[in-house]
Amino acid sequence: MTDFSLTINGKTHHLKDVPQDMPLLWLLRDQLNLVGSKYGCGGGYCGACTVHMDGMAIRSCSIPAAALVGRQITTIEGLAEGADLHPLQQAWIDHDVPQCGYCQAGQIMSAAALLNQQPKPSDSDIDQAMAGNLCRCGTYTRIKKAIHHAAEQLAYDATASKGGNS
Repeated sequence: MTDFSLTINGKTHHLKDVPQDMPLLWLLRDQLNLVGSKYGCGGGYCGACTVHMDGMAIRSCSIPAAALVGRQITTIEGLAEGADLHPLQQAWIDHDVPQCGYCQAGQIMSAAALLNQQPKPSDSDIDQAMAGNLCRCGTYTRIKKAIHHAAEQLAYDATASKGGNS
């Protein structure tokens, strides 16, 4: 057991008596009540547990929480800004992406990491970035449309904030 601090969704959490090998997923869900990330496979293969570490998509089921000290962790709960949904979250709604919804937090987090690195992704970029996220309901076509839509919205927002759209 060990004590350490993690920064999750911009807030520092001081954790006590945590097993050093406890996966981040269980720390998030069981100790911090951040339950958006889901348990799927437990081996980092399905993507349901995807979160960001310093803006990069990682599988929270397969990395010990203690290994993330000093890193910025963002979960699906931290993607929106207050009541304002992230453009991906809104695109998911607009394109009616979720069916059962179980994989969707991981899908959105992988898509957000992609858009952080590649603001105008091609279909091939999306396929490559999302390949590790499985959806048993098969909403892949809607996921791709939603990612393209969010990319367009983010580009529009960036232009508007620079005064390009008056």
